[in-house]
Amino acid sequence: MAAALIVRHRVANFEAWKSIFDGMTQARRSHGWTSVIVFRDAVDPNMVTIVNRVKDLDRAKRYAGSPELRTAMQNAGVQSIPEIVFAEEVEETSIN
Repeated sequence: MAAALIVRHRVANFEAWKSIFDGMTQARRSHGWTSVIVFRDAVDPNMVTIVNRVKDLDRAKRYAGSPELRTAMQNAGVQSIPEIVFAEEVEETSIN
């Protein structure tokens, strides 16, 4: 079953945050990530939403609560408490 970990938070500087975020690719992969989509708010470019496609919600929850991620977020300049949503996919439809 496909699932997602969706995170939204404010960062001090998008480029600095993105550099550290990109450095965590192997850590995400080891916790069952299959893909990531990063969005920037259209009005506030330092408000970031990340849609993480994951194989397993339990592994995603462990990663979300890990000291490794907490440290990376501090180093990356995350300024707000992250809004976190764990979701199971129901349907994906392509509209052409």
